[in-house]
Amino acid sequence: MGGTPADLPADLPADLPADLPGAHPVTATVLDFSGQVWDVVTDTVTLPSGEQVRRDLIRHPSAVAVLALDDADRVLVIHQYRHPVGATLWELPAGLLDIAGEGLQVAAARELWEETHHEGDDWFVLADFFTSPGFCDEALRIYLVRDVRSSAGDQHERHGEERDMPVEWIPLDVLRDQILAGELHNPVLLVGVLAACASRAAGWASLRPADAPWPLGPHHLRP
Repeated sequence: MGGTPADLPADLPADLPADLPGAHPVTATVLDFSGQVWDVVTDTVTLPSGEQVRRDLIRHPSAVAVLALDDADRVLVIHQYRHPVGATLWELPAGLLDIAGEGLQVAAARELWEETHHEGDDWFVLADFFTSPGFCDEALRIYLVRDVRSSAGDQHERHGEERDMPVEWIPLDVLRDQILAGELHNPVLLVGVLAACASRAAGWASLRPADAPWPLGPHHLRP
């Protein structure tokens, strides 16, 4: 897996579209709410025109997710209740970057084990994105992992909504079709499945190494 991207069309512009880091100056920050996982702050931001505006935002620790794919192109998914939206959603294993000093791939492997009792050997970066950039700074990296197997030993002790969370292998194409039919709604699942389908169609040439740089990752705003 992995490789060289296919030749690009000749009529593309010289500079391909790419998001660029670079925050406008913040002259004041007020902490409005401090929670267990995230905080809500109000920043006073100076725009290039000189106008100052106030923007409320959620400061989030960011997260990683795992699309585990077997030799039959089935994806390991979980079925988890999400109280904010009042629904039980099919999702990829995922979790917060909330352990100081823990590497991104290490965190992803930990979440895969904790939520599914599986592990894998062949890791790639599938996609990076912001979950809700209009009001939240959460950045999320999705890994694709192959050579997946059940883990030995005892399972991780789960609590809350994860206590009785089902874990299933579902074909990638079935997930894709259910996404396009409007039956699946978790954004991490949507990005991961559609990115995997696109990468597979191109011979997996788009996959990046597991340690690929992440310039707009979770620490680009705060050191």
